[in-house]
Amino acid sequence: MSVETPDTAQETDSAATSKAGLSRRQFITRGGALVLGVSLTGCAPGSPRVPQFFKIDDSQTEGHEEFTFAPDAFVRITPDSIVHVMIKHIEFGQGPYTGLTTLVADELDADWSQMRALAAPASDALYKNLKMGAQLTGGSTAMANSFYQMRNAGAAARQMIVGAAAETWGVPASEITVQKGIVRHPPSKRQASFGDLVEAAAGQPVPSEPTLKSPEDFVFIGKEMPKIDTLEKSNGTAQFTIDLYRDEMLTVVVAHSPTFGGRVASFDASAALALPGVVSVQEIPQGVAVYAEDTFAAIQGRRALKIEWDNSAAETRSSEEMISVLREKSKMPGAVATNRGDAASTLKDKVGTAAGTHLEAEYIFPFLAHASMEPLDALIERNPIGEGVIASYGAQAPTVDQPVIAGVLGLMPEQVRMDVQMAGGSFGRRATYDSSLAKEAAFVFKNQSADPASRRPTKLLWTREDDMQGGYYRPIATHRLSGSMSADGKIIAWDQTVAAQSFYLGTSLEASIKNGVDYSAVEGASDLPYATDHLRVTNHLIETGVPTLWWRSVGHTHTGFAVETFIDELLEGVGIDPVEGRLALLGEHPRRAGVLRRAAEIADWGRAAAPGRAFGVAVHKSFGSYVAQIVEIEAAESPDRPLVRKVWCAVDCGIAVNPNVIRAQMEGGIGFGLGAALYSEVHIDQGGTVREKNFDTYKSLRLHEMPEVEVSIIASNEDPTGVGEPGVPPIAPAVANAWRRLKGKRVSRLPIVRTT
Repeated sequence: MSVETPDTAQETDSAATSKAGLSRRQFITRGGALVLGVSLTGCAPGSPRVPQFFKIDDSQTEGHEEFTFAPDAFVRITPDSIVHVMIKHIEFGQGPYTGLTTLVADELDADWSQMRALAAPASDALYKNLKMGAQLTGGSTAMANSFYQMRNAGAAARQMIVGAAAETWGVPASEITVQKGIVRHPPSKRQASFGDLVEAAAGQPVPSEPTLKSPEDFVFIGKEMPKIDTLEKSNGTAQFTIDLYRDEMLTVVVAHSPTFGGRVASFDASAALALPGVVSVQEIPQGVAVYAEDTFAAIQGRRALKIEWDNSAAETRSSEEMISVLREKSKMPGAVATNRGDAASTLKDKVGTAAGTHLEAEYIFPFLAHASMEPLDALIERNPIGEGVIASYGAQAPTVDQPVIAGVLGLMPEQVRMDVQMAGGSFGRRATYDSSLAKEAAFVFKNQSADPASRRPTKLLWTREDDMQGGYYRPIATHRLSGSMSADGKIIAWDQTVAAQSFYLGTSLEASIKNGVDYSAVEGASDLPYATDHLRVTNHLIETGVPTLWWRSVGHTHTGFAVETFIDELLEGVGIDPVEGRLALLGEHPRRAGVLRRAAEIADWGRAAAPGRAFGVAVHKSFGSYVAQIVEIEAAESPDRPLVRKVWCAVDCGIAVNPNVIRAQMEGGIGFGLGAALYSEVHIDQGGTVREKNFDTYKSLRLHEMPEVEVSIIASNEDPTGVGEPGVPPIAPAVANAWRRLKGKRVSRLPIVRTT
């Protein structure tokens, strides 16, 4: 599907009507449309869930056929009865286009074939994440923060349409029904489509408190609706940043320093400029940019550059040296995250351990790349209908990036129009705290010419190697634990020290560190769910020159592993079943116990493993959702590599808006986490260079290694929580626990299959 230059939103048609969609410019300039927006003032924490609504007058666009910026609409219904839903969260495979459209469709009583999803433009005033304060997708919050917001928008639109029908037909609104996008008055047998009524509906008073459906009346919510973008993604018509082309567009690749913190000392571009298709070579703060007429010429031009790098401020330590610092730090307690009772003294005296068990353990976690399928890319071009520019790319935080681009280009933020594209994955990579991609793309656009009027559209491309070696990794971390358990399975004391690199230190987000604790590094450990009177969790933070970032499920990626393997080994030490032992310790956490019971039920836990195989279990809460996983493994052809045959997964994420999406996210999280647990590691060699370059050296799970996965979703009336990340944390410890049972040896360092 093409996207025209002036359009600021990307449209995704449903499979049923993919040929009937309108461009964003077309639907904004068509008259008689009903537009609904949601004021966020009614959605602040602690305030009523019902927000205020308002309408947009289409006359604002008269005489401005190219005007495509409509930041104040969540729902737009056009005269052809198509319902356009503005989606404030980027779609990179996790399903907000489908999920949030489902909420509107259900309250509106639309037909699914009428529904369209559009990427919202940048506007904190209208589209901010209610849990984060900016228009940002992350933390598995898309559904959680939009659940009532989007339902209210759909319910208000329905109420206004019904009001319009009642006035038009001169009948009571209570006698009117809406089903599958058709408005009916059964007594008189009159009916109309949404499109027939939108002009009249636009004159209706906007309801301040629209009535929402009761769960028993849901039509789409809770049903396995097909993803709204599946057809286009399957047949190749879905458009991503890498697909965007403009007349006169330049493709740009940047030569970055091979070390983190290195700077350009000097460069010789003569050989590059002599190559066909290379237009120019310019230095930017991030490195040396090669501008070319096509991708091949840009890459060849970069290879021909001769660059001298200044590494005087670069990070030159190896990853092993940095890990050694963490290991040494963890030998002593750090800043206190949680302190209940007196874990240190209790463990020192080893009270009650004569008939129980006492364990000491250390766990080591490597740098991890996000390795999303689509590497970083961004297109910036002059706005053809006024001053400023249009920035088109998979912006995970458009209102964070917008002022950064404006600052580089000397513009006001409102002069930067953000055209948010679908992205081929992210896992946190596109949510940089310093807007590094946006900044680099802006410098690439700016430095091609001193004259803004002569600047051609520029598409910045990162290759797979750029992306793999470009940093912003999952931070390294070590955990040191000491714990005792009585013979009857009670935790006597638990002491845990987490030493980690923090991606907050030295950044604009440093205020997130409280009393020396980075809670993103201890989440999942500082709130230990297993009952004990004596618990201490402390935190050491170190700085390195290696840029790090959120990675799918953030701190839970390592805290979940440390907690779940340690508790498993404690229970094994006193001869208690790992499922029953956990359940006995989870009395104050019924939802966590619930998913554990369900996973055990569907896995038929308790049966003997076949010869050469073993079972393992783990349960973890992250981002408000509870996930338990049980795995069956055996040794692969290599005796040092586990082969996971099957995973049984139970999830409690509140109301299951779309079980199809939830199941897909659990399956995807399991594959993602399993690949990292088995193989993934970024090595930084002495001198500061990254060893891994592509998927041949940064190994991930292969198709034939993906286990069979059975997912069971717990029925719930709780508000929905996240599903994009919670499937990741339990898989690694479940596999490690099974591997320990099979091999008799603790997995103390990831990945399980190490290259060095």
